Amino acid sequence: MGEFELIRRYFDRPIPPRARQGVDLGIGDDCALITPGPGMQLAVSSDMLVSGRHFFADVDPRTLGHKALAVNLSDLAACGARPLAFTLALALPEAQPAWLEGFAQGLFALADAHGCALVGGDTTQGPLNLCITVFGEVPQGQALLRSGARVGDDLWVSGSLGDAALGLQALLGRVQLDDTLLQQTRQRLECPTPRVALGTALRGMASACADVSDGLLGDLGHILERSGVGARIDLTAAMLSGAVCAQFLRAAGQNDPQALALAQQCVLAGGDDYELVFCAPPTRREDVQQAAQACGVPVHRIGRIEAEAGLRVVDAQGTPVTLAVRSFDHFAR
Repeated sequence: MGEFELIRRYFDRPIPPRARQGVDLGIGDDCALITPGPGMQLAVSSDMLVSGRHFFADVDPRTLGHKALAVNLSDLAACGARPLAFTLALALPEAQPAWLEGFAQGLFALADAHGCALVGGDTTQGPLNLCITVFGEVPQGQALLRSGARVGDDLWVSGSLGDAALGLQALLGRVQLDDTLLQQTRQRLECPTPRVALGTALRGMASACADVSDGLLGDLGHILERSGVGARIDLTAAMLSGAVCAQFLRAAGQNDPQALALAQQCVLAGGDDYELVFCAPPTRREDVQQAAQACGVPVHRIGRIEAEAGLRVVDAQGTPVTLAVRSFDHFAR
């Protein structure tokens, strides 16, 4: 199968009706043409997934197709943007029809759910590598940024943190999970849910936002740096945001120091959560809860923004806690 036959068979298709608004021209020319709506700005983000680095080589291609787009949609969610379109650059060791069919199914199932059209990209032969660039739109001046946090803001996270990281540790053979927990955590690792609806609902409400891809502490640190502020995290509240890790702790024994350390690492710095960490004024607490409830996503208030630079983790009594955890960094040694 040649390159252009591969594209035609698995990736070239009519633009779905939900995705037509804003996409003027898709696959077939040297460039796609996208027009955001009146008063809108384009939001653009790219993410790369590399075999052996971001996913196991034997991963189900359908789940890989889902995750490849999900991690990009998560960036749009953090910006409060509505998805419009995406491009796919795909390197393959060989063109295997069964693999391509599954990958395309997973990719387009999520794309269609969000009205997001594939409008171009590239294919080549090489080590398995996927790079997606996604395009969204957000009302002029209403994008959620990392730079808007203000002293006194509440600090929130969505969903459940640490699930994916715990699943990865189990798949690497570093921890034993029962079948139910393993299935839950593996699902979260391989099929994350981008919080697009919540991100758009938080426009005009949240003062700053980021998606949690490399770990809560690290991604929150980006907000603090860009906003020129500090933060205090309540360790108990943060750990309550890790529902699956809490189940793991109960099974292992609450006083097991190794299990506790692993749970804290997963929740605070594990990465691959693709949840949102965001700030909002205390006066908007009820609004935040109502928006989250309308989107069907739980949210947890885990701390506050402070004037003093740096990130402090405290216990229930407000005493600083020293933790040996670190968020993911591709080039850290």
